[in-house]
Amino acid sequence: MGKLSLSIDPPRELIQLIINNFSKGKKKEAIIEIEALIKDYPFAPILFNVSGTFYKSNGQLDIAVKKFEQALALKPDYAEVHYNLGVTLRELDKIEEAIKSYKKAISIKNAYPNAHYNLGNALSSLKQYDGAIKHLELALIFNPRFAQAYNNLGLLYKNLGKDQEAGKKFDEALIIKPDYAEAANFRGVIFQNSGDLENAMKYYQKSLEINPNLVDAYNNIGLAEKELNKTDNAIKAFENALSINPNFASAYYNLSRFKHYTLSNEQIAKMQLLLSTDGISQSDLIYINFALANANENFENQDDFFKYLHEANRLRKKELKYSFDTSQKLFSIIYEIFTEVPNSTKKPLKTIKSDKRPIFILGMPRSGTSLVEQIISSHASVYGAGELSTLTELLHPMLKNKLSNGSDKNISSKKNLTLIREKYLDSLAHLDTSANFITDKTPANFQNIGFIFSIFPDAKIIHLKRDPRAICWSIYKSNWSGTGYGFSYNISDLVKFYSLYSNLMDFWHKKFPGQIYDICYEDLTSNQEQETKKLLEYCELDWDKNCLSFHKNKRAVKTASSLQVRDKMYQGSSEAWKKYETHIRPLIDGLKPYLDQ
Repeated sequence: MGKLSLSIDPPRELIQLIINNFSKGKKKEAIIEIEALIKDYPFAPILFNVSGTFYKSNGQLDIAVKKFEQALALKPDYAEVHYNLGVTLRELDKIEEAIKSYKKAISIKNAYPNAHYNLGNALSSLKQYDGAIKHLELALIFNPRFAQAYNNLGLLYKNLGKDQEAGKKFDEALIIKPDYAEAANFRGVIFQNSGDLENAMKYYQKSLEINPNLVDAYNNIGLAEKELNKTDNAIKAFENALSINPNFASAYYNLSRFKHYTLSNEQIAKMQLLLSTDGISQSDLIYINFALANANENFENQDDFFKYLHEANRLRKKELKYSFDTSQKLFSIIYEIFTEVPNSTKKPLKTIKSDKRPIFILGMPRSGTSLVEQIISSHASVYGAGELSTLTELLHPMLKNKLSNGSDKNISSKKNLTLIREKYLDSLAHLDTSANFITDKTPANFQNIGFIFSIFPDAKIIHLKRDPRAICWSIYKSNWSGTGYGFSYNISDLVKFYSLYSNLMDFWHKKFPGQIYDICYEDLTSNQEQETKKLLEYCELDWDKNCLSFHKNKRAVKTASSLQVRDKMYQGSSEAWKKYETHIRPLIDGLKPYLDQ
């Protein structure tokens, strides 16, 4: 080396020797050697590509980018370099530029599974889900044994609420790669979402057998044990997660939600340190602020409680990019659809027959829907299915389409309603129960009452009413999973959303007089037996004394109320907000118009 070569490419054996040295840990020597070789062969794009991969592996990303750009200046149609540049730009968090590089690589070489895979992941991070699914599927077409692509496609479907499709993708990943710990863990999540905690725990344990340090698996075990009311086991699982990764924000948050668990001074100090750590993710900041808020509430440090609570909510609203205008427009569409639709005709749609009779329990979140479901599902003839996402999954795309482009497609046409009914009944048929009565406790279904009566004219709909101050205060201090409760993280948004809810319920009562059963949470807690008898009578269920012992119901409970519904009926929770009245004055004042409804 040292003399300029007239040949474009150096001997392949020499390049491979340098690569081998880099792989053996002789990184500094290999970089010196490749740079020397570049001086001898300055027109060889392969050398700039190799040099770029060395610098990237060494963490010198900016230099790596320059090397890849030099390679492309010499050979613009070098697909591998476009791909490597994309990977490097992605690590630099330059997602849009990375996407351009992946697309360029694919335009040169379409059968490039890794490029499709990384492009799919990048699009997913930007919530461009249709494109993400398309390119992950293409990665699998060009490499049918691409386990990571199956796994990430499963994650996409999971995040979109399509658990059935997600489960299949995780299964495929595990067939190809049985020791894929992450895929086993996510498969457990899908089982847990469906209520199959036995299989969920089996897959969590399997993932830990493969990788004993997989903190997500311990965290998920903790959540499953919490659903089963095994508090000690849940706490131990979260503590195991923290023993492996003391920076695991989600575990701190989950521990802080146990009223009888006191976070130690060491844990609190660690969380406070995390808040000032460079590079901490937005989601981790949210978890830590909520955890510190919970801890300070338990310590009765009101000023610090609200400092962290307000910050957690501010960050969460920012993360969701929520705008109240979106909610307002959605409600306007609902009015538009059902103002002109005639009342229920009691004529069922011509569709498949089913012996399953759904009971819809709905209202604002934190209004007592979990308690009522726990009571009804204690009946021998009832299965408590929890929050079923089926209606939302079926209706949301159509409503969103009308919201975004003003589509005049008739959402409430017989064809669409028949399809929704059949898919909903099919989802009930797949539940692991022989019970005929099935509760669907999805609070947000109050928006869908018109659709429910359109597909089930004889539907039983139970609407929970509660002191709006108790509801909204409890909502504001909660960190909700998913993206559906964007209104809850700002007091002004929350008050305005409550107004939307209240007005819509007035509309439904006028539209379907006498068909919606209102039950007052405060009356239920004060007159348990009397209100329970009236509730069962409305549902056309015989009296079952087990409904008075709902706290003994062993079914898994997923919601934020999972611990409360394990206790006997108690009064006074609707007045918990009074303790913080001076700190939440805007919330209290904003809800005054709704106090006597």
